[in-house]
Amino acid sequence: MRAPPRLTALLAAAALAVAGTALAPQLTTSGTAAGCTVAYSTTSQWDSGFQGAVTLTNNGSPVENWTLAFDFPGDQKVTQGWNGKWSQSGKTVTAVNESWNGKIATGGSLSAGFIASWSGSNPAPTAFRLNGVACDGGPGGGDPSDPPTDPPTDPPTDPPGPGGAPPKLRASGNRLVDENGATRRMLGVNRSGGEFACIQGYGIFDGPVDDASVRAIADWKVNTVRVPLNEECWLGLSHVKPEYAGANYIAAVKQFVTRLEAHGITPVVELHWTHGKYTGNDNHCPDTEYATCQKPMPNARYTPAFWTSVAQTFKDDPAVVFDLFNEPFPDRATSNLDAAWTCWRDGGSCPGIDFEVAGMQSLVNAVRATGARNLVLIPGIAYSNDMRQWLKYRPADPAGNLAAAWHTYNFNVCASESCWNEQLAPVAAQVPFVAGEIGENTCSHGYIDRVMAWLDSHGASYLGWTWNTWDCSSGPALISDYNGTPTNFGAGLRDHLKGLS
Repeated sequence: MRAPPRLTALLAAAALAVAGTALAPQLTTSGTAAGCTVAYSTTSQWDSGFQGAVTLTNNGSPVENWTLAFDFPGDQKVTQGWNGKWSQSGKTVTAVNESWNGKIATGGSLSAGFIASWSGSNPAPTAFRLNGVACDGGPGGGDPSDPPTDPPTDPPTDPPGPGGAPPKLRASGNRLVDENGATRRMLGVNRSGGEFACIQGYGIFDGPVDDASVRAIADWKVNTVRVPLNEECWLGLSHVKPEYAGANYIAAVKQFVTRLEAHGITPVVELHWTHGKYTGNDNHCPDTEYATCQKPMPNARYTPAFWTSVAQTFKDDPAVVFDLFNEPFPDRATSNLDAAWTCWRDGGSCPGIDFEVAGMQSLVNAVRATGARNLVLIPGIAYSNDMRQWLKYRPADPAGNLAAAWHTYNFNVCASESCWNEQLAPVAAQVPFVAGEIGENTCSHGYIDRVMAWLDSHGASYLGWTWNTWDCSSGPALISDYNGTPTNFGAGLRDHLKGLS
């Protein structure tokens, strides 16, 4: 779903700083010389890999182009990175500026990051070189042989919810089943906020995500909550306020996921806003490349790294579901539908899209390369409303654990039973079918009543947009307060879910 008008106004007012600030790291080291300062942090670590970040500050004369180099003291190997061209020869890692971030003014700084593998131990580098000049002599960040731990948070102490632990969902034919083989459906709501509050610089979520607010969601007999995310906030890019980015953002998302699971609710983590400047048809923020609005497709620069990190974070929790991308619309960039679907699956240089695209296949590959076998949702095109060629172009999955994701609103093209029977039923007959967003802009529930009846008859899943207290006439909002008081629109979903239970 697109941002409602009040959020669009906030987007226009949001000021994004270019200078980077180091994140609050779990493991840090730094070096200083007359010309430069480098702060290094390990923002997350798992069994065989980790996510690293560097913040480079220029203390000398202005720099036109930069090359940062350092040596890993252990058996570490960079596999991908962002905000620079990353490479490694032996133990020496080199990052060279991109065309757009080569200049660093005196006193200016920038941030870059990477994903790397490790074995044995993961000590931090202690010496850095900017354009061949050493940045050394600074204090270390503790014993670098100690593995990093999660950032300090206040872990939820909520008792298990009335529904018990959420199921470990997987695809079986055209149904979702749990670890015991019982058929399940995901029925619930979206909890918007994690995609926009951080990039707008005022928080991580929009409204409370404490135990009381989750209990209010559960009281509607909800068993699933979809959590939209922002890749620039997760990766901790330099223009995002550090208190809402990187390790802090990841910790907040993990805590919310834990809290949902404590109430027996399946968490769906979903990539909503992404990087990439798009000036083609149906653009929403053509003047910026930042993740401040919806883009037609995920980007090759950051999105694979985002999903690598997310999958590593949750791969040991098979109750967490991955939704790869909110609402692709490559069909708005080209009139050739076959080209749009090819772009959707394969990515690369796509017609009408200004940036290099990460296709759905590459994102499935990024998730599975971590060893994660979690259920993955794959949306259609036309803002996830067109599923006609989903089966023809669907990505290959070595884990065999994919579901089709569809979005529907009363103002969409495919908004009638005849369209659903023609376009959706063939997909729902072969793979699990999840309506990740259902809604209407009428402040009523006549349309979603019809949608839910059709989906019920096909054994499909659905999630209402959205558990936020917006004006339902400017964007579908289920509630008027976070105690769970429903709008008229929300009452339709609530009463239906309670009737099913």
